[in-house]
Amino acid sequence: MAGTRDGESDAESRRILERVAREEPSGMGLLGRGAERARGHLAADDADQNDWIEIWGTRIGRALGMVAIVAFLVWLAIQIASGA
Repeated sequence: MAGTRDGESDAESRRILERVAREEPSGMGLLGRGAERARGHLAADDADQNDWIEIWGTRIGRALGMVAIVAFLVWLAIQIASGA
């Protein structure tokens, strides 16, 4: 009885580990997946790949948005540091 329970537990553990390995095929951690997702977003991977104008327009727009966010954060840091 105890041997059967251990066997079932081992089999269930193997199934769980195999499922986790399938869900995370590249072995990347949370930071790696986030960086890969951001790269794909900025590269316009979700845009229509047959329309080069949409691809470049999306890339330019997202790059400008990133520049605006960085500029805002720098401005905010300066304001906080100056005590305003």
